[in-house]
Amino acid sequence: MAAQDVLGQTARLASSSALLQVLFRVLTFGLNAFTLRYLSRELIGVVNVRLTLLYSTVVFLAREAFRRACLSGSAKRNWTKTINLLWLTVPLGVFWSLILGLVWLHLLEVPDPSVVPHYQAGVVAFGLSAIIELLGEPLWVLAQAHLFVRLKVIAESLSVVSKCILTVTLVILYPQWGLYIFSLAQLLYVSVLVMCYVIYFVMFLGSPEATKKSFPVSRVKALLPSFVEDETFVNWKEARLTWSFFKQSFLKQILTEGERYVMTFLNVLNFGDQGVYDIVNNLGSLVARFIFLPIEESFYVFFAKVLERGKTVKDQKQDDVAMAANVLELLLKLVLLIGLTITVFGYAYSQLALDIYGGSMLSSGTGPDLLRCYSLYVLFLAVNGVTECFTFALMCKEEVDRYNFVMLALSFIFLCISYFLTHWYGSVGFILANCFNMGIRIAHSTHYIHHYFRESSHRPLSGLLPSPALLLVYTLSAGVTAFSEVWFCCDKGWMARLIHISTGALCLAGTLVTMFCTETKLIHFVRSQFLSRYLKKGT
Repeated sequence: MAAQDVLGQTARLASSSALLQVLFRVLTFGLNAFTLRYLSRELIGVVNVRLTLLYSTVVFLAREAFRRACLSGSAKRNWTKTINLLWLTVPLGVFWSLILGLVWLHLLEVPDPSVVPHYQAGVVAFGLSAIIELLGEPLWVLAQAHLFVRLKVIAESLSVVSKCILTVTLVILYPQWGLYIFSLAQLLYVSVLVMCYVIYFVMFLGSPEATKKSFPVSRVKALLPSFVEDETFVNWKEARLTWSFFKQSFLKQILTEGERYVMTFLNVLNFGDQGVYDIVNNLGSLVARFIFLPIEESFYVFFAKVLERGKTVKDQKQDDVAMAANVLELLLKLVLLIGLTITVFGYAYSQLALDIYGGSMLSSGTGPDLLRCYSLYVLFLAVNGVTECFTFALMCKEEVDRYNFVMLALSFIFLCISYFLTHWYGSVGFILANCFNMGIRIAHSTHYIHHYFRESSHRPLSGLLPSPALLLVYTLSAGVTAFSEVWFCCDKGWMARLIHISTGALCLAGTLVTMFCTETKLIHFVRSQFLSRYLKKGT
């Protein structure tokens, strides 16, 4: 497949994934606001921090390394061996579910049953849900490698909507069920997700469409583990790469979910405070999750397909190098401007957003400071996602192994900093520690990118330098909105709030106009790659 075609399909995958994440986050956003009126903060804290951490840890450790290894390189490979390798995620998931489930049940503090009933059932259900989701991993990788955009959107949309409908229904009818509600909803979510992929591939394989696309798998039976006579069970090159990524994924999980591990194992916050922190964290991460994560996942596939892992820039096709460098530069510029916008306007509107969303329970105390710090953290997340996306797509096995040692040291430092900053600054310390963590990771990735392109004429890191005029507008907007917050927000009535909102809208409009005038190359990239199919539909 030509690099330009890969770019087009990857951009469509990213934009569709972004829309899917919008749906997911909006529904979760509304669900949290709804459950706040019916359930305790302690129950929400146990579900959203402790049980979700169990599920995400099992799934991440069992499949992340396999995904990165099996999505590297061309889609043309021995898919029988790749599918065999991917099925190893299931026994690995069972292993982690059993080990971590025992830890969650017997080594961690058990919530008060009168406040958070049915904790043991919740641990079992969330561990089981991780195993069920891993049953669909070979199908997910096949779909992602061949850029089946619509399948991913439909499957995840149906599963999220089903989960939300069941949660709302049970919260209204049986609020006394406690963790049973979220356990049943989680099991329904993963079951619908896996069944969507199963049904699609059962209908797709052997069809004229599959034949036309020369799909490498022709029968449903080929999706199951199978031995090939006189050949190894798996591709050992992929297996060794998976092992390298597995060692890295273990450390990356600690860095990604570090604050939740500190909360869970060190008891620095009670369950109620954990609930408030998680709600603010979800609100602050809306943009990060529905824009940055789809871009990172989709363009990892693009860079891995266009450039060959482990080769220097001189040994690559120069047309592909030029395209990859241009895309990387524009992606960096795109996420940087989104992050700067969130940082600048998030500072002055954090308290108002929390007051509207959850009332005084969230807008008083540390809630506003948490969201302000998270607005800054979004900027770090934005840049780190794209730089690591490129770095991990190009690193050879030896470089991945060396980076594992860096991650090991960084994990230890991060956990120590999280512990001390939390004791000094409360829950805000978690976000400050995450900013430090992301800053170090960005420094490593940008050093790798600079070193990779140093023997070429391409300088993609220039995407991290917005125009001086735009920086000036951002600075003025930050000052004006901060002044507006002092005078008009948030205890002076709705008229004052409307004035504050109008002030921010005017500043945002000025920022966007300046952006359109100064970043024309970026605007063309967004219109041609991300918005092209929607513009065509409208014409």
